[in-house]
Amino acid sequence: MAGVRPYGCFTHAVVRGIPESFGGPAEGGDANGGCVTELAKAQRQFGMLTGALRQKVGLQLIEIPPDPSLPDSWRLEDLAVIQGDTALITRPWQQQRRCEADAVRRVLSELNLVAVEMGGEEGGSGGATLEGSDVLFTGKEFFVGISSHTNHRGADVLADTFRDFAVSTVPVCGGSRLKNICSMGGPDTIVIGNSEGAKKTLRMMEQLTDHHYEVLTVPEDAAANCVYIRGPSKGHFLLHRPQEECPNSAPAFQKLTDYTLLPTACSEASKLGGALSSFCLLINRKPQL
Repeated sequence: MAGVRPYGCFTHAVVRGIPESFGGPAEGGDANGGCVTELAKAQRQFGMLTGALRQKVGLQLIEIPPDPSLPDSWRLEDLAVIQGDTALITRPWQQQRRCEADAVRRVLSELNLVAVEMGGEEGGSGGATLEGSDVLFTGKEFFVGISSHTNHRGADVLADTFRDFAVSTVPVCGGSRLKNICSMGGPDTIVIGNSEGAKKTLRMMEQLTDHHYEVLTVPEDAAANCVYIRGPSKGHFLLHRPQEECPNSAPAFQKLTDYTLLPTACSEASKLGGALSSFCLLINRKPQL
């Protein structure tokens, strides 16, 4: 495995457009409580997010065309866990989502990443399921949320793939996925929601690690999902939910005075259990000589 690069340094973002089937039957386990999604609004929000990644952060954007036969395929984060030059192609718990990874494999191959397949029943991983939205990489170690989407067998496959890092499992006590309640707000900083479930999950993470992390607590769990990037210009950027979506959490982000804050709307995806990090796979690739 290639050496570890500075945390949060990325050069590329892989995204997939919002399909016309967006907001169809809710993903199992993520019932949207009868909320009605707006396709056009979701597509506008996706455009604002990709625009921020390309124009403000300075990443090279690779956009996979939307596929109306795959209504959840915009959730690219679920399909791979990438560290350095290695990409673990995950195994979503819903069987109908597993074909979404085909397009991702092609892109990762073009970027010369080493793809590791979890495989299916015949591949020796048993009933392993793993989704990237249950995986928090801190730069020092992995935390894997055990949820309705990710199980211990899936966490074992991740640990076997990234042997240079400690891998700890924690039950997801709030939200449907680990990264619905926490994310990295920068090197050594965990952003966590303020619900009892989120705080319980954080306490377990703290008991399992030998590292010290700063903690930024935000009043709303939805605000805890951020995307930290140290862009090609070496500036520090943080995509986070805007004040109109998480009004009580905006003051917390103002404490990050050395960051360029990029409020980014995510209301339509959140109705389906998605979050800002759901939309992209972030990759660091050195220029090919």
